Amino acid sequence: MKFATLDDGTRDGTLLLVSRDLSQAVSAAPIARTLIDALERWDEVSGELESRYQALNAGGLEGAFSLATGDLMACLPRTYQFVDGSAYLNHIELVRKARGAEMPASFLTDPLAYQGVSDHFLAAHQDIAHASTEWGIDFEAEIGVITSDVPYRTQAADAEKYIRLLVLINDVSLRALIPPELAKGFGFLVSKPPSALSAIAVTPDELGDSWSAGKVHLPMEVHWNGEWYGNPEAGDSMHFSFHQLVEHVAQTRPLRAGTLIGSGTISNPDREKGSCCIAEQRMIEKIDTGEFRTPFMQFGDTVRIEMKKDGESVFGVIEQRVVEA
Repeated sequence: MKFATLDDGTRDGTLLLVSRDLSQAVSAAPIARTLIDALERWDEVSGELESRYQALNAGGLEGAFSLATGDLMACLPRTYQFVDGSAYLNHIELVRKARGAEMPASFLTDPLAYQGVSDHFLAAHQDIAHASTEWGIDFEAEIGVITSDVPYRTQAADAEKYIRLLVLINDVSLRALIPPELAKGFGFLVSKPPSALSAIAVTPDELGDSWSAGKVHLPMEVHWNGEWYGNPEAGDSMHFSFHQLVEHVAQTRPLRAGTLIGSGTISNPDREKGSCCIAEQRMIEKIDTGEFRTPFMQFGDTVRIEMKKDGESVFGVIEQRVVEA
């Protein structure tokens, strides 16, 4: 199934079912009013939602209408928890190498993760508004999974059955604020403002064999100011699968339905694949030349993030502009 959230003036919007080709939509409100409602009652409502979804794809469903992405909020406008991981060790290794540090051996077995902003997510077309470009505004193209209720101490081998949906994330970072904040020893806060989610959330079966072993095996396409910036493969270099990330997060707590877990910036060792964030390109410049050359985003800059399967957009497009707040 594919879901979106219509902006109806409320904070959680109205849940829509979206056709496989993203051209048509129909309200799911007779079954579940919002996406978080559907997630919390998944076992109760998923069968009826699936039947309505299949009817939508077959055509001629009463109440169906042409989908206008400008009318959509983030697929999940807000939720109870967003945990962002860093599953691509190539990215971590580049960051540490640029400052002359080795990657600790523990990073190979113990995932990195932090809690991000979850009380609201930017829509896929919504401006990234900040007060200053001196803060080092950066994009990060990621994949996320949204879970059902996950029991305490769930193991990776059992995690698949708790993953309900997949989304794209633009994890906005304020790079210049990160070092002094981390130096306090208390983690990210002001350096990690609200992120954007794709307009469309999809159930894993929509990806067919491109979803396997807790990884998405498709390229992530990124354009910055209309120019190609990267298309790394999401599955190839993901050291920790989403199954392992679920296990890591649940080791000391149960997770409530609607928990979003991010993959971290997608990154491949093959430099021909480009990058999914500016910081990574700057680290490569530092390693190769001894200096940073690429600036972070300026007011008026745009970023475009998309993932395709068989030439068709899976999650719709995240396309945002940086503006002055």
